[in-house]
Amino acid sequence: MSKITRATQTLSKAGVAFSVHAYDYDPNAERVGLQAAEALGEDPCRVLKTLMAEVDGKPVCCVVPSDREVSMKKLAAAFGGKSAAMMKPADAERLTGYHVGGISPFGQKKLVPTAIEEAALAEAQVYINGGQRGLQVRLAPRDAQSALKAIAAPLIA
Repeated sequence: MSKITRATQTLSKAGVAFSVHAYDYDPNAERVGLQAAEALGEDPCRVLKTLMAEVDGKPVCCVVPSDREVSMKKLAAAFGGKSAAMMKPADAERLTGYHVGGISPFGQKKLVPTAIEEAALAEAQVYINGGQRGLQVRLAPRDAQSALKAIAAPLIA
């Protein structure tokens, strides 16, 4: 497994301090983020999942704790929209250039507006997908927010 991905290259170019953590990815896991947290021995609230959605038909990215669910109503409100829906996996892969289970908010093929769950910003360090299945980057959540030019908003149900 390569520890150099578009995500890690993007973080390096932005001057963000991070560390790379590999784990055994389980393709049959019901919830990928929770499986990553367990494999890393971390609290799921510190292992953030990257979700691709659409607000009023336009693509957005949201980053939330792996043990929580996104509120579509809150997601739409965060981007000033009326409705939100999860993006189809094939569309998410095409838009980001990553495979489902390895979608990172960093280094996506097309830049889209991004929101990070505001509660995650209270953590000292968080894990976010590093651009491939079985790879996480550990960094300060405020550094992630800055690198992504993400808004902080209440997104979880």
